[in-house]
Amino acid sequence: MVKFFKTADLYDVYEENLQVCQPGFHHFGGHRSFHGRIATLKCFEDNSMVSKLLGEPGLGRILVVDTGGSHHCAMLGDILAQKAVDNGWAGIVIFGCIRDAAEIGAMPLGLMALAAIPRKSVKKGLGEAGIPVKFLGVTFRPGEWLYADQDGIVVLAEQAQ
Repeated sequence: MVKFFKTADLYDVYEENLQVCQPGFHHFGGHRSFHGRIATLKCFEDNSMVSKLLGEPGLGRILVVDTGGSHHCAMLGDILAQKAVDNGWAGIVIFGCIRDAAEIGAMPLGLMALAAIPRKSVKKGLGEAGIPVKFLGVTFRPGEWLYADQDGIVVLAEQAQ
């Protein structure tokens, strides 16, 4: 059974020990509340590494993708979102754009991104995984815990109890 957390309640309990992401993200997945250990990726307008990582067992993790906030192209569409579902990822947070929003909205996946755009990314195999990434006031580190709901995103170094 999956335990649900409210980010506002987590803030009240862990105020001194958590990071709060600044507003800017929109929900696109079928799950509006999700949490898990963080896996990270830094890439710019090239979703090759997104596909590669989502092809690995997710083990309930959250993939956090730093695209530098690009609004030029989508870093994830319905095919990669389905790959995430099939491989056990709990969610994805993209500091960038997605596409196929209607289809992704029906999937059992947490997904937050800045916007939707129909343009696809390039595929050159570029990107760096497993490094801390920083955007909207939060440093996302692999292995830490991300909690997201309709109030936003918070990050804790350890799993909430």
